[in-house]
Amino acid sequence: MVQKNDKLNKLVSVVIPAHNEAAGIEHAINEIKHVLDGCEIKYELIVVDDGSRDRTFEKVRELERKIRGVKGIQFSRNFGKEAALLAGIKAAKGDAVITMDADLQHPPALIPEMLAKWKEGFKVVHGFKRDRVGDNIFIRWRALAFCRLLYLLAGVDIQHASDFKLLDRMAVEVIVQQLPEKRRLYRGLADWVGFEQIGIPFTVQSRRAGKGKWSTIALIDLATTAIVSFTSAPLRIVSILGLATLILGVFVSVEALWSWFRGKAVSGFATIIITLLILGSFIMISLGIIGEYIAKMYEEIKGRPLYVVTSRCGFEDEKKYE
Repeated sequence: MVQKNDKLNKLVSVVIPAHNEAAGIEHAINEIKHVLDGCEIKYELIVVDDGSRDRTFEKVRELERKIRGVKGIQFSRNFGKEAALLAGIKAAKGDAVITMDADLQHPPALIPEMLAKWKEGFKVVHGFKRDRVGDNIFIRWRALAFCRLLYLLAGVDIQHASDFKLLDRMAVEVIVQQLPEKRRLYRGLADWVGFEQIGIPFTVQSRRAGKGKWSTIALIDLATTAIVSFTSAPLRIVSILGLATLILGVFVSVEALWSWFRGKAVSGFATIIITLLILGSFIMISLGIIGEYIAKMYEEIKGRPLYVVTSRCGFEDEKKYE
């Protein structure tokens, strides 16, 4: 626990991305506020509504009128969690920024320990998942496969990582100002920036309201973004496939020549069909890999904003509660 009169002159920002969380956002804000009040430190709570189709932002407006420090940002549509995290981090004024989910699967009770590690001098404090309450075996396998693939290809270990983190202002400035890329993986970037880092384990809690937003397709898209953003290793697969094709071609040629020298008829139909199928598969895989990198370059070159904000609340009048 952060002790009284210790770091009272510091401001902590809590960034909470939310999508269709009207049923639970008030409870989440109250829980986080209760924990921060116990830390006796100045804070702001920034909820980023990622294009919700329910009353999430209306709830945030109501809370902003009642609770000091609550602020809201509303997107024009659903731009994704990575965009919501970036918008909240950019808007945050705190000396430290904590990012966490609106469904309270990231336990607010861990915040005092995070602040204590920050006080000790750590610039990045990661919340590591120790266990996931209520997840079935398919969800666990899906998450494990995603993390293993990313580690194998990119060398980025996020097997137990989460978006529940504390970043010192120094790390925040690097992410906001020096990393202009549009297709992002916040978990990877927070580790990539370096500085003094430490992890704190936690048990993922059950959702209080609503349902999870991560589908298999969304995870595949996130995995693709992560791999393309952090490594060029998949491009080497194209070279490996080319080498495999060469070896296959040499083998088929030797087999055909050997049969010809022995005076046997060379039946090429099956060989040709199999060879064409293998070559076609290799070519399509190679084009797909190259296409992902071209798509990333295209997204970066277009220069479109990562998100569009339609409304903000709580930022205009900072003295309304004094």
